[in-house]
Amino acid sequence: MDAVVTQLDPALSDREIASIVIDSREVRAGDVFFALSQPDYANNGFNGDFEDATKYVVQSFEKGAVAGVVRHDRFAEHQAELEPYADRLVFVDDPIKALQNLAHGVYQKWDRPVVAITGSAGKTTAKELTAHVLEASGRKVLKNIKNYNNGLGHPLTVLNLAKDDSYDMAVLEMGMSTPMNEIRRLCAITPPAVSVVLNVLPVHVEHLGSIENVASAKAEIVDGMKESGTAVLNWDDSRVRAMADIARGSVLSFGIEGDTDVQAVNIDFRRFGDTRFELVTPTGSDAVKFALNGNHNISNALAAAAVGHSFGMTAAEIASALNNASPPPQRGEVLHFADGFTVINDSYNSNPTALLSMVRTIVEGGALAARKIVVAGEMLELGADEAAIHKTTGHEIAALGVDKLIGVRGLAAEMVAGAKDAGLASAELAADSAAAGEMLANDVRKGDLVLVKGSRGVRTELVIEKLLERFELEKA
Repeated sequence: MDAVVTQLDPALSDREIASIVIDSREVRAGDVFFALSQPDYANNGFNGDFEDATKYVVQSFEKGAVAGVVRHDRFAEHQAELEPYADRLVFVDDPIKALQNLAHGVYQKWDRPVVAITGSAGKTTAKELTAHVLEASGRKVLKNIKNYNNGLGHPLTVLNLAKDDSYDMAVLEMGMSTPMNEIRRLCAITPPAVSVVLNVLPVHVEHLGSIENVASAKAEIVDGMKESGTAVLNWDDSRVRAMADIARGSVLSFGIEGDTDVQAVNIDFRRFGDTRFELVTPTGSDAVKFALNGNHNISNALAAAAVGHSFGMTAAEIASALNNASPPPQRGEVLHFADGFTVINDSYNSNPTALLSMVRTIVEGGALAARKIVVAGEMLELGADEAAIHKTTGHEIAALGVDKLIGVRGLAAEMVAGAKDAGLASAELAADSAAAGEMLANDVRKGDLVLVKGSRGVRTELVIEKLLERFELEKA
């Protein structure tokens, strides 16, 4: 990992490493602590200001760490306190890059297929569905915890293979938010055998400048796959479809709107938690009863199905797996309350396209609902036009036919204003998610269908917590 050891204790070569840790608070006996600092974050595409973890190296040794990885220059700054531990230190130019190089070495030794997934929305759901489908074929699948999809979470996930190399394959989502070739770097750690692109949406344009630049950044996952690999592409998205031109291996298309290799036909939204469609693959078709809702989740299921097909699974095997799939926590999770109302908890991320897609979902599936209520947090990282985008989104929410909108925090005020301008009288702003939860709990009633959607930074999961304090869930 381009490391330098000057006086490392020879006895350390015989020590078994428990884990690689980047947070000193998590250090346990036997761990190796990587001390990250601002230059490392900046060099590797992370936005924001970060603390210099070198000052916690001594603390990590006191907690039982066997070794520490530090920058040359940071050691010089902290030499007085670190000198007594010099025989347990490994010096590198960039600890994050060193972590990635170490993960690449572990991947090379393991040397089994990696399925890489990216997209502006739906990555985590598609990852979970893909892993679920592949596991149904008897394969043992490594996947990211939560959405550990960046230059730190990705290598930390891969390093699990050093503890357990019995995985047959890995399904790893890859994210990006800056123009610093983040996905290309992740592909260099684990070159994909299958690269999946779900969609290209105007997310992170604040940092990338345009949706065309977002598309180019996402396309790195196709450019970075193995020459014999398979690009699984959403044919319903023209920017994704164009990535077929750079695929060095084969291309497998999926979609709802047209003639594709893998598709869903005869879609029937019966009620929340019960979507039906016929899965069509190049080798056959079968019926699916799907617990997730909306066309966007059918698209995620088709991506998973295409990956399953690429590994030799039949339509019947894939359909059987999808029949047993359930939403990841806070990702379109359906909560039926004993008082007779239903809440869709989508408190993980939000952007205009994803929000409007979920609103359409409740409108499509909520024809029998007494009221359709949307609780929507302000959307982050939308760039210079963020206020106008929020206002337009509010206008479109009203036009879709919901009965009430509660905007949560900051720029959600523009969303509320847009909804009112479009004729939705019942639209109001809550200062934060806790206040929104109180507002909803005081108003919700039997027959209502509620969507709660927001970015992690807005913490709309607090809305759900408020409801759970006041109401009981329906017994299974």
